[in-house]
Amino acid sequence: MLVHDDPRAGRLAGRIVEVEAYGGADDPASHAHRGPTPRNRVMFGPPGMTYVYFTYGMHHCFNVVCGRDGRAAAVLVRALEPLLGLAAMRRRRGGAEPERIARGPGSLARALGLDRAHDGLDLTRGPLWIADLAAWRGGRAVARGPRVGIRLAAERPWRYWLAGSVFVTPGPVAGPGRKPARGASGPATHVVPRRRSRRRTARSARSHGRTVDTPAMHS
Repeated sequence: MLVHDDPRAGRLAGRIVEVEAYGGADDPASHAHRGPTPRNRVMFGPPGMTYVYFTYGMHHCFNVVCGRDGRAAAVLVRALEPLLGLAAMRRRRGGAEPERIARGPGSLARALGLDRAHDGLDLTRGPLWIADLAAWRGGRAVARGPRVGIRLAAERPWRYWLAGSVFVTPGPVAGPGRKPARGASGPATHVVPRRRSRRRTARSARSHGRTVDTPAMHS
């Protein structure tokens, strides 16, 4: 669960239902592909930090840095199932229906009130944090498929979502010569086996030096 203790709107929170992974030099779709810059330096660690960027002149996108210090890697959080602060999030989204409030990275950031001021925050200290709760899927599987909203290396199956969730964004549209990719509303490209272990928080990821090939970058 992603939580934001917003000084203007109170506690806002939602269950993470869709993410997308981006790497570094080996990922042409990543902001970090050509090395560190003032914009992407947070992506190079340490893990457990936020990477928030502004794109297309209108949207902010929230990412969790996951690589070892010096190795660019992050996860773009693409969608939430709103759980706390629904009224405040809905106002920010112009009265959108619950399933659309935080569907898509731009909508998610707007609903939670996130912008560049939230870039480089330590997720283990607040006011933005990931709750250390056991995974709850309501009997749904975790699906895996191609990334969306990018042109380069889009075929890499680094997008993960809760299969069948109405809070997830639609899947990618097939192009010429490509078979239709199945998104949230259809069969998954691949279903990830369920694990019994609890998810690690940003704190544990940092303390274990763990890398999750991951964010952000659909320039």
